[in-house]
Amino acid sequence: MVERWDRIGRAAGYGAAAALAPYLVIKVSWVVGSLLGLLPVGRGFSLGGWLVLNTVTIAMAAAGITLGLALVRPWGMRIPGRLVVFFAWVGSGFLVSILPFVVVGALVSSGAGGSGDSGGSGGDPAMPGWEATLVQCSFVGTGIALAIALPAYLWRRWPHALRPPERPRTRASSGPRWPAVTGAATGLAWLYWAAGGSQGIAHGDERSAGWRVLVAVSAFWALAASAAALALIRRRPTGLPYPLLLASAWLGSGSMFAWSGWRLPATVYVALAHPSDVGYPENVAVAVALHITAVLTGAGIMRTLVPGERRRMSVPGNAQRSAQRVSRRP
Repeated sequence: MVERWDRIGRAAGYGAAAALAPYLVIKVSWVVGSLLGLLPVGRGFSLGGWLVLNTVTIAMAAAGITLGLALVRPWGMRIPGRLVVFFAWVGSGFLVSILPFVVVGALVSSGAGGSGDSGGSGGDPAMPGWEATLVQCSFVGTGIALAIALPAYLWRRWPHALRPPERPRTRASSGPRWPAVTGAATGLAWLYWAAGGSQGIAHGDERSAGWRVLVAVSAFWALAASAAALALIRRRPTGLPYPLLLASAWLGSGSMFAWSGWRLPATVYVALAHPSDVGYPENVAVAVALHITAVLTGAGIMRTLVPGERRRMSVPGNAQRSAQRVSRRP
């Protein structure tokens, strides 16, 4: 059973890299086409800003492809564990936030007879329908594949880290509780907006269906991460499986850190540049405050998870033995 799961995980790692390759090619074509004057610049951007934005997304796509291969190839077992965990954490956070947004964006676009940048890059150079579909398939395929490949990799490298810790003799807290509090506050604020609340909204007429879905998904992950982190910090029985709590804290904190970290500079740019054809429904000051809080909260929750797992992820000789077993396999 374990060997079968390992084979499935390896196939999924290759699948994640292959699924993200079309997105990388499309982004490179946008940069080259814009430089040569063959493709228009995204709405609300200057040529320089458009090139910087898409160069960043090219680097992110390349990192995602490298991550997919690292979860499969023997050299992935020799990469420093913290580096693999960080990129996997950020990548997972992006995907769990953006996948529902991509699906809803595709439905809205097909219903309206148009297309949009489901990837959240802030605009697109008149993306044709087939290209939008390819981008959406890249995100969905990568998300599903990484969801299978990452647990298999973690089990190969750190099998002890995925098992519940021994119940402590005391019920003292094992970390600070402020990330759970700030995460819950941020999630409730986003949930209020998603439900139609007007406080903190500057342009209510710009609240599109895609914006509501993205805010609702962000609220869900913020609240899920806060609840899971509080349960893990307090170390009290909750009746929920330990892997579920760990996954909720991992994905939710990654969602807050990655997605708010991505939207924060975009929000600041819109606030400073005042582009005529790009705007956000939220009050800029409130949005910036929430994104900063979300980034700090995501990092705080992840930091509370790492000390508890560091010892079990550093079992002497465990990673070396795993790497040797993997290197012997064809």
